[in-house]
Amino acid sequence: MADLLLSPLHARHEALGAKFGEFGGWSMPLEYATGVVKEHTAVREAVGIFDVSHLGKATVVGPGAAAYVNATLTNDLAKIAPGQAQYTLCCDESGGIVDDLIVYLHTDERILLVPNAANTAEVVRRLAEHAPAGVEVHDHHTDYVVLAVQGPRSDEVLTALGLPAGHGYMSFVEAEYDGVGVVVCRTGYTGERGYELIAANEVAERLWDALVAAGEPHGLLPCGLGARDTLRTEMGYPLHGQDISLDVTPNEARLGWAVGWRKPEFWGRERLLAEKAEGPRRLLHGIVSTGRAIPRPDMQVSLTHDVVLGEVTSGTFSPTLRKGVGLALLASTVHPEAEVGVDVRGRREIFQVTRPPFVDPSVRES
Repeated sequence: MADLLLSPLHARHEALGAKFGEFGGWSMPLEYATGVVKEHTAVREAVGIFDVSHLGKATVVGPGAAAYVNATLTNDLAKIAPGQAQYTLCCDESGGIVDDLIVYLHTDERILLVPNAANTAEVVRRLAEHAPAGVEVHDHHTDYVVLAVQGPRSDEVLTALGLPAGHGYMSFVEAEYDGVGVVVCRTGYTGERGYELIAANEVAERLWDALVAAGEPHGLLPCGLGARDTLRTEMGYPLHGQDISLDVTPNEARLGWAVGWRKPEFWGRERLLAEKAEGPRRLLHGIVSTGRAIPRPDMQVSLTHDVVLGEVTSGTFSPTLRKGVGLALLASTVHPEAEVGVDVRGRREIFQVTRPPFVDPSVRES
């Protein structure tokens, strides 16, 4: 993994005995000695801290920056005000999903984008290529640390450091820690109440150490991307490259709520409107094991031995439910509560189709 990018906290993770893996061109901690299940449980019941510095960071700046972003990405930026964030999609002209990302609206002339690691360069390229005069797109992928403090005790951890907490879901506040600017975002990928902190690399280790120390009385555990994956799967949150991709549209992925259908323009608009009117040929469903089987990506899903419905896109063991759960792209004709078979290593295991989340979310609690 010599050619992979390293987080500014790599040495901290090594000292904690992290097991590393490649993710979007970065070497990132998958789990620590505590293991995925304990890390997952800490987030659901107390608080966990994740280094997610592999996430992209880019800015769109200049007169008309917000209007330009609104004319390209799917969601309607006019629905939020400065200081708020929005989940949105970057699509190509065929309606396929280039990436899903979060937009942070600072002002009409300054937008922060947080795309997925593997797609940052492509999102930046597309936006820069079509930017009007006076609007600039800058890639800051390796300039900032991103820390996710997630769980029901997350407010107490931030408050102990004098950082803002308690602001509304999908909003952010600009603050300082140790003289360095920190954007404290009420966002996350776990389904729990929590925050994501974006700060310059120079403060990364001091901020990490302070958060870990402040969280110790509250049961905080450092968590890797393994727990992040089980947490997001329990919520039914899609992962780009698995559940959504250039081959999957927002309609198929049930992400129409993140599309500003009444906007006059965004990339892929005409194709997506036509598909919406016709009805997509497949839909992303949740599946829950009725036994002990655990689904994994690419496993075939069938109604009977002879009627194939689609395939699993994400699957895992749910530490909360103590059973296998997953997401699957299935023919749109499937009944929303049907029992289906999943080919698990040559055995046809029975799963029930359902609508995520698989566990009750607390992410929006005030």
